[in-house]
Amino acid sequence: MNALNMPPWMRGIVGNGQSLAAPILIIMLLAMMILPLPAFVLDLFFSFNIALSIIVLLTSLYTVKPLDFMAFPTVLLVSTMLRLSLNVASTRVVLTEGHTGPDAAGKVIEAFGHFLIGGNYTVGIVVFVILTIINFVVVTKGAGRIAEVGARFALDAMPGKQMAIDADLNAGLIGEPEAKRRRNEVSQEAEFYGAMDGASKYVRGDAVAGILVTVINVVGGLLVGMIQHDMGFADALKNYVLLAIGDGLVAQIPSLVISIAAGIVVSRVASETDIGTQVISQLFAKPQVLFITGAIIGGMGLIPGMPNLVFILLASTLIGSGYMLQKKAKEKAEADATQEAGGAGGGGAAGAAAGAQAAPEQEEATWQDVLAVDTLGLEVGYRLIPLVDKTQGGELLKRIKGIRKKFAQEVGFLAPPVHIRDNLELKPSAYRITLKGVEVGTGEAFNGQYLAINPGMASGTLPGMVTTDPAFGLPAIWIDASLRDQATGMGYTVVDAGTVVATHLNHLITSHASELLGRAEVQSLLDHLGKDSPKLVEDLVPKMLSLSALQKVLQNLLAEGVHIRDMRTIIETLAEFTPHTQDPNDLTAQVRVALGRAIVQQLFPAGGELSVMTLDNRLERLLMQAMTSGGDSAGIEPGLADTIAQQAATATQQQEALGVTPVLLVPGALRPLLSKFLRRALPQLKVLSHSEIPETKTIRVTSLVGAQ
Repeated sequence: MNALNMPPWMRGIVGNGQSLAAPILIIMLLAMMILPLPAFVLDLFFSFNIALSIIVLLTSLYTVKPLDFMAFPTVLLVSTMLRLSLNVASTRVVLTEGHTGPDAAGKVIEAFGHFLIGGNYTVGIVVFVILTIINFVVVTKGAGRIAEVGARFALDAMPGKQMAIDADLNAGLIGEPEAKRRRNEVSQEAEFYGAMDGASKYVRGDAVAGILVTVINVVGGLLVGMIQHDMGFADALKNYVLLAIGDGLVAQIPSLVISIAAGIVVSRVASETDIGTQVISQLFAKPQVLFITGAIIGGMGLIPGMPNLVFILLASTLIGSGYMLQKKAKEKAEADATQEAGGAGGGGAAGAAAGAQAAPEQEEATWQDVLAVDTLGLEVGYRLIPLVDKTQGGELLKRIKGIRKKFAQEVGFLAPPVHIRDNLELKPSAYRITLKGVEVGTGEAFNGQYLAINPGMASGTLPGMVTTDPAFGLPAIWIDASLRDQATGMGYTVVDAGTVVATHLNHLITSHASELLGRAEVQSLLDHLGKDSPKLVEDLVPKMLSLSALQKVLQNLLAEGVHIRDMRTIIETLAEFTPHTQDPNDLTAQVRVALGRAIVQQLFPAGGELSVMTLDNRLERLLMQAMTSGGDSAGIEPGLADTIAQQAATATQQQEALGVTPVLLVPGALRPLLSKFLRRALPQLKVLSHSEIPETKTIRVTSLVGAQ
């Protein structure tokens, strides 16, 4: 009956039995130290100890990766306590019953005392000391060092692994359950090596305790035998030394076996095969190695005085094994070459011969080798890894999710996910933001420090590294956390390193919104609108307007900072004017008029009066004449263009000084030309047409561009 077929009451009994195993084992170990045990029970526990050590060794040999034997540190501790408990129990029996003969402490100790060391206590002492040195100095010390280094490297690599997992999750390569499993595996790996580093100290302490217990048994046995039982020195020495050495060996050999198992677990590199298969396949994989080794061993066998038969037999075996490996490798190469020739369509004898002579080639390139370019990417130096690692308190991932959500709510479409990865080529505290694989922004953020930004009203200076805000270019200073309150009191805007990166990323996403809107996003917008107004979407796309033309109109709006949340108005306006024109620029102008109230509200959130700049009448007539005579290729004369740019920049500074959004109001025919011309030099200046201003708004002209 398996567990699934068991009735509930039986499954409860089995589950409770497993949960009670550990407390029962600990109580039993403590009882062994306190209560006297008969010789038969000692034999039983000593045999179990030997069997347990063999089980642990074989389990470690067949373990594919260390985490498959995650309970090993606990097993190491329990087995050590078991050996120490048996030492205490056997010492009690040896000292109380040792005068009766070598079998006083059971048959197992007697067997180790007689058969393994031949009844000679001098040999027993030497063997015991050698085993202890091997265990204490070589095996345990090496395994502990490997575990210590492994724990250190596992902890150092944890942030990078966590970031790679989060990047795969953000990219959609894995799901949340797989990401959770990988995160648990990364943390468990670090905990395992740390536990192994500590558990190795138990084995070293066990080796020291074994030596002390053996010495105490010898001295105590001599005193008890000669004083309490009136034994002669020779008889007491023979009985108690053999019992003490047998007791020490019976505990030390399982300890050595488990120490070897610990070394195997922590020293192997994770692969898909167990340790035996891995060693055999790699150590005896090259025929040349076997040929050279066989020749050297055979040459040594020809030296007079050497065991010639043994050396020559071993050399023959190595050379024969090398020959068999070479033969199998040749047959496999011929088979692969024949198959390749047949797959290429050779078919004939010449093709087969050419295929047999062809050297093995690398795999052919496939479409899997073509890596997709991330639409949005964030690369960070290694000192900024804690900002994107949740386990270290980094909240940048959470802030990026908030940025995308806010962008979708305000702008009107969902931006692509941001793929985050570390880049060792960057400075340790530097970061780089990429758009379709091309760098669009870079900066430095110092984790643990704060950026004090001067918005123009701060008073006084602060100690720190002078820099500029990477998002808006404002003067700023990187300061220590202790100066945060002081900087705030002086009028600085103080933000942490994560906020600096998030703000810069948000600014670039917003300013490059038109480039983030692809056909897939436009189709998603139509699908979303089609759930509520399917007829409206069907009548426009693709019957009247192509998807690419709609994308161009929306990109034109986003390029000038116009949000596209009101898709219903945009679609209805396009449906009205598409029969008259298919030009995306003309359609964009009509959509802007329809969105005029939203555009003005976006630029002037409060107040019914709009403070704007306008063109001088003579400049306006001059530009209108140029538009009329130039047609579609109309442009601005270079000298006039410089004048307009300079005066527009001066007027913009005046507007910003008044705390007003700089807006240039022009006739509708001039708006596209001037907007495109001024956008590069003055991105903060917005150009509106008269027809885009709602009738309910009052206009107040603050300055004229082009006036002498």
